[in-house]
Amino acid sequence: MFHRFIKLIIAGLLVATAVWQFTESNIGNGIFLILLTVIPIFLYYKNEFILMAFLKLRKQDFAGAKKWLDKIKNPETALVRKQQGYYNYLHGLMTSQTNLHQSEKYFKKAIELGLNMNMDLAVAKLNLAGIAMSRRRKMEATSLLNEVKKLDKQGMLKDQMAMMKEQLKKI
Repeated sequence: MFHRFIKLIIAGLLVATAVWQFTESNIGNGIFLILLTVIPIFLYYKNEFILMAFLKLRKQDFAGAKKWLDKIKNPETALVRKQQGYYNYLHGLMTSQTNLHQSEKYFKKAIELGLNMNMDLAVAKLNLAGIAMSRRRKMEATSLLNEVKKLDKQGMLKDQMAMMKEQLKKI
């Protein structure tokens, strides 16, 4: 696992090599190297292991997603702030199946670090509302559900919210 700044150094070296190729009249090599520079810059903002974990998660392969996430040894140095949020978000989704206490910590940290998409933020808060409801914290669950309602613009979580509100009435 590379430190995040090594990716930028590799991109800088590729640009320097491309400029050198332009000065040596190897225009094709320079253009290719400039285009190749896009890869490390893209991977600086979108970590390759998190992308692979998302792909595994789409296929409901939790073990495979966990394997990819475990390859990130030190998320604070390897990932930018938003990626750290998604790292914790993915861990929260995976541990919510088995350990609610641990997944609550992951979801809170993910919300604190930030998530790019409102839908991801809504899912994290919906899971937190479910955890709060399971621990009989009705006020916290209600406020989280209101926040989810504001974040869910497309209405994709409407059924889950209605089901949770019905369960909240029983508490």
